[in-house]
Amino acid sequence: MEMNRAYWLVLLLSLTLFAVAQQDDQNQAPPRSGSAPGESSSKSTKIDLSPPPNDTKDHPESGTAVSEAEDANGGDVQEMHPWDPHKAMKDLEVGDFYFKRKNYRAALDRYQEALLYKPNDALSNFQIGQCLEKMKRPEEARVHYEAYLKILPQGPLSAEAHKALDRLKVSETSQK
Repeated sequence: MEMNRAYWLVLLLSLTLFAVAQQDDQNQAPPRSGSAPGESSSKSTKIDLSPPPNDTKDHPESGTAVSEAEDANGGDVQEMHPWDPHKAMKDLEVGDFYFKRKNYRAALDRYQEALLYKPNDALSNFQIGQCLEKMKRPEEARVHYEAYLKILPQGPLSAEAHKALDRLKVSETSQK
């Protein structure tokens, strides 16, 4: 009997506190940014894009790299994809799905997309090499197997990459 009464008392107290909290939330005005109605708050936000104070001392070669990149692109802004290793991993998974079903074109597209979100990814390069080899494009496959070995010379697939390169050399010499 006492336990039942304590239960109902706690429940009543909880509901009362919840109702008071709800009433306080309704009485408060929504937060405002201080802008005039209809004016964007982002107009008043200025972002400092200047380099950090010791940037040239800490990164002495960065100016050269930036100018080389601008020269390579003709000074135009190019489309950039954000670094997203999770998206790259998902593209690899989907590419593997297509590869297992021998849909090499679709697998290649997904592996190449993985490289957009995670450039210089060893596994993506290896998988692209496999697809290109299956699609009878040995010169392109060689480039990606070599890229894998450049990134991970002692990686888990390095033996397979070396075998693939040897296979491609043999097939190239037999075609000549």
